[in-house]
Amino acid sequence: MSDDGGLALLLLGPAGATGLYWFLYRYYRNTDKSHAFERETAVDAKPVTGSEHKVDEVKGTRETRIDGDNVREFRQRVRLMGPADGDEGLKR
Repeated sequence: MSDDGGLALLLLGPAGATGLYWFLYRYYRNTDKSHAFERETAVDAKPVTGSEHKVDEVKGTRETRIDGDNVREFRQRVRLMGPADGDEGLKR
C-alpha cells in the first residue's frame, strides 16, 4: 500500500465518525422540524380559580398513567398562533 492510500484510509475513519455523529444528532434532535413553542403558541395567563374543597383521595394505586391523559398528543394540546393572534404570525 502506498503512503497516499494509507493516509487517506487513516483520515476516512475520523471523517466517517464525524459524519455519523452529525447525522444522528440531526436525526434525533430535528430542531428544524419541531414546533417552536415560544413563537407559535399563545399562552393567556388567567387568575387561579377554585376552592380548597377536597374531592377525592387515591391510596396505593399501581397505575402509572392517568385515564384520558394527552401527554403523547402534544400537537393537539397546543394551538398555533395565526396572523391575527400575534404580531409575528405563523412562522415555518
